[in-house]
Parts: sequence; C-alpha cells; structure tokens
Amino acid sequence: MTATPGTPATPPYQPPSTARTRRDRRAVRDTPTLLGRRAVRDTPTLLGRRAVRDTLALLGLPLLAAPLLAAAFAGGGTRRWFGGRAQNQRAEAQAAKDAAAAAFYELDTAQRDLRISVETIAAADDSPAARRAVTDFAALGHRVDEASRRYIEAVDAHDLDRDALEAGPAARARTELTAARDELLRVRRELEEFGRSLGPLLDKAETRLARLVPAVERARQSLLAASNALDAVRAKHLRADDLAARLAALAPELTRLNQGAGQHGVDATLERAERVQREAGAIRAEAERLPERAAEIDHRLVSLRTRAQALTTRTEQVEPVLSELRRRFTAACWQDLQQVPALAAGQVRLAELRLAEARAARDDQRWADATALLSTVRALLNATDEAVSAAGDRLARLNAVQKDPQEELERTRFAIRDAQRLAMEGRTTPDPRHARPLDDAVARLERAIGTLAEHHPDYWHFLGETEAVRQSVARVVALIREDRGAGH
Repeated sequence: MTATPGTPATPPYQPPSTARTRRDRRAVRDTPTLLGRRAVRDTPTLLGRRAVRDTLALLGLPLLAAPLLAAAFAGGGTRRWFGGRAQNQRAEAQAAKDAAAAAFYELDTAQRDLRISVETIAAADDSPAARRAVTDFAALGHRVDEASRRYIEAVDAHDLDRDALEAGPAARARTELTAARDELLRVRRELEEFGRSLGPLLDKAETRLARLVPAVERARQSLLAASNALDAVRAKHLRADDLAARLAALAPELTRLNQGAGQHGVDATLERAERVQREAGAIRAEAERLPERAAEIDHRLVSLRTRAQALTTRTEQVEPVLSELRRRFTAACWQDLQQVPALAAGQVRLAELRLAEARAARDDQRWADATALLSTVRALLNATDEAVSAAGDRLARLNAVQKDPQEELERTRFAIRDAQRLAMEGRTTPDPRHARPLDDAVARLERAIGTLAEHHPDYWHFLGETEAVRQSVARVVALIREDRGAGH
C-alpha cells in the first residue's frame, strides 16, 4: 500500500505492557456502579473530555505554580518574592516600639526615684535653694509628661499586629516610635543631670532626717516613762491629778509626731520632739519625786506649826521689852516699835490659818496648793520673827551704847582713817572726789558725838548717824579701788 502524499505515516503499533494492561482492566472493573453500562459504553467520550480538561490544566500550570515557587524560594532563609518588604518594616517598627517602651519605663522609674529625693529635700530644708529645686523638678515634670504623651500617641496611632499592615504605615510607625524613644531618652538624661545637682541638698536633708528619727523615738520613750512613773505613784495611793492632766495635754503632740515630718516639716517636728521629751521628762521627774514631796510637805507642816507656836510665845514677850524702852529712853528710840505686838499676833494667827489650809490641801493631794500655802506661812512667820527680834535687838544696842558709846565711835573712826590712808596712798594730795566725802563723814560724826552731851540723848539717832557715816566711807573706798583698777 502506498501512502497518500502529505499524510503522515501511521506510527507503528506498539502493544501495551502487561502492567499497563492489567491497570486499565482494573480501572474499568472498578468503575462506580452508578455509571452503569452507559458509562462503560460512553467511555471513549468521557476519555475525550478528560483529555481536554487535562490539556487546560497543563496550560494553567505556570500561573498556579508561580506562588508556590515564590513560597518555596522564600523558605529556608531566602527572601520572599512578594510581601517581604512589608514584613521587614513591620519587624523594624515592632523593635522601635519595644525600645520606646523600655525608654518609657526607665524614664518613669527615674522620675519616681527623683521625686523621692525632692520630697526629702522639701521636707527637711526650707532654704531658697531647696525651694528652687522643688520648682525646677515641677518644670521637669512637665517635660516628662510631654514626652510620655508623645510616646503614648505614637503607640496608639499604629496597630503593628494588623495582618494587612503595609510597608508605608510600618515605616511611619517606626519613625514616630523612634522619635518618641529619643525624646524619652533626652528627658531621662535631663532628670539624671538634675538629680546629680541635688547631691549637696540631699546630703543635708538626709543628715537632718537622721536626727529626726532618734529625736521622735526619744520623745515617745519619755512619754512612756512618764506614764509608767504615774502608774507607780498611783500604786502608792497618790493621785497626782495635775501631773496626769499635764501628760494628757501632750497627747496631741504625740499625734503630730506620729504624722511625721512630711506633713509638719523637719524643723517643726524636731522642735516638737524636743519639747515633748523635755515636758515628759519633767512630768516623770515630778512623779518620781512625789512620794518624797509628800513626805517633805508633812515635815514642813509640823515644823511651821512648831515655829508659829514659838513665835506666839515670843510675841507675848515684846510688850515687856517695849515697856523698858519707854521707861529708859526717849520716844524716838522706841516709837516705831509700838505696833510690833499687835502686828506679830495678827501675823501668827494668819499663819496658823494658812497652815490649816495647807493641811487640807495635802489631805486632798493638791500638792501645788499645799506647797504655795506653806510658802505663804513661811513668809508670814519670817516677817513676824523679824518684828519680834527688832524690839529685843533695839534694847540690846541701846543698852550697849548707853553704857559705853566709845566702842561705836572707835569703830566708825577706824573706818574713816582706813579710807583716808587709802586715798593718800601714792599721792601727795588727795583726789577731791575722795577727800570731800571723807571730810563730810568726819564732820557728821562730830555732830553725832555732840548729841550725846544732851540731857536726854537720843541714842538711836546716834547709832543711825554712825551707821550712815560708815556706809558713806565704804562708798569712797569702793570708788578709789575702781579708779585704780581702771588705771587712773
């Protein structure tokens, strides 16, 4: 047979392999029953359609394989062909966000630490430098707030966890977050520099605060000791109500001490602690001395009563003394003593009345009242004693000068001569400031001696004149020594 021209020759027949024949037969045999016989009959048609479909699949294979190939090349550390730049920008923005968050935390920590230092200085120091430090810290606080606000706005403005984040927004997020971090770091450096400048003020404040804690503790211990002392006194059946009231008045001060220097200041707290310690110590000392004080008051009550009784007896003896003075001497020698008996008796009666009041105060344990009344009694008895003694002393001195006036004269003349020798020591002529008073003293003594020649001499006047002369001479001696001490 001759082949038709232009028609390709039919390829030679190649019988299928045994394995392929068996596979085809099994495929036909295993065809689903739903197809039935028609499916078997129409197998060539189905096969034709399948061929067309397979051909189309092969044509679209390059398009479907492109993403798969890109993913394959991106894996294993190889850069993605599509979307890789956005992922890198997202990673860089996330790193910038983390860095800004760390800077924000560090700035917040630095500000809180510095605030503690500034508050310490403000509480312990009221100097202009300390007040200026507080003002400067407040200004820095505004800088911190502004930097923090910028950081928070940058974080809120960009959602780095969004799946569809593109490269442009990620780059902008990285830029803004980096700028926020840089600002946070700058403000933190300013805070650190400011903190270093506070060193001297902080050292001074801490030194004062170191004094504060022991002072407050000493005040508390003093209050506790005073309370314990009062308890011990009450155990001895002594009320000590006044001491208890004084201790109770310190309770508000203890409350203020417990509130601390942060509320009241270091200076005021130190002063308050010292005052509380001092007053509580005084209360404790008085409480501890109270049993002794009670015993002392009892002793004084007995002693002053005995003395009042003795003065009553002595007052009764004033009248005979006055009688003798009236009989032997002129009226000028005793006239000022006429009221002594009545005055002494009245003072003794008043003293006894005050003694009774002091006894009642002691029984009521009003220790301050008892002490004050006993002091009044003592003053009354002292005045009475002086008045009663004055009458006896007057009579004794008048008797002595009446018997021998020369002793009083020699005593006065010796004082004058001693002053005159002192005035002339180292000089040829005396200083008029010294000589004139001494000459007047001599003349005054001569006049006093002349009164003794009268019929009824006034011995009391004579004794007064000699005493006055000696006092004037003593003043001249003091003046001379003062001038020589000054180099005149």
